[in-house]
Amino acid sequence: MTAPGPVGPPPHPVLSGAGGAPPVPGSPAEPDVPAGPGVAPPFAAPPTEGGRRRLWLGLGVGALAVLLCCGGGGAAIVGLAVSNVQAIEEQGRTVTDDYYRALVEKDWSRAYDRLCDDAQRREPRPEFEQRVAAEPPISGYRVGRIDAQTLTVPVDVTLSGGKREAQQVTLAADPQTGGMEVCGVS
Repeated sequence: MTAPGPVGPPPHPVLSGAGGAPPVPGSPAEPDVPAGPGVAPPFAAPPTEGGRRRLWLGLGVGALAVLLCCGGGGAAIVGLAVSNVQAIEEQGRTVTDDYYRALVEKDWSRAYDRLCDDAQRREPRPEFEQRVAAEPPISGYRVGRIDAQTLTVPVDVTLSGGKREAQQVTLAADPQTGGMEVCGVS
């Protein structure tokens, strides 16, 4: 790069009038001609070759981009819905299993902790512990498949005398943690 210096005379003298003389008033002025080689016109002419091909190629690429965005978004929504249902099923089975395991182990306090806030308001801890201690003891259980629409889980319960019962557990989401809790057993 060179340092800027004094501006020298232009390479070609600019003529103001015919023969270098000043223009005569009233005579037609010569049009301004751009000075020197390499001067670009104010805008480039649009290409004329393959215009339709480029148009259809551009439209195809645009359509593909829209399809990918919409299709990808749709696939993401379906994926989220499926994973949400799977998470609800897993949490529902886990909390139901924890509740019944606590009942089998006669850990009434742990079973009470698996109840939702509404169930705990309906029945305080001492009353819950007294009630479940008076019921026939549970020796085994099998948790069924959760219904994600109604948030209910069937449980096959085996009592200590060998008698079997079908119970239905109603679940609810804890508004503070988002986890599932047992809200009722029928």
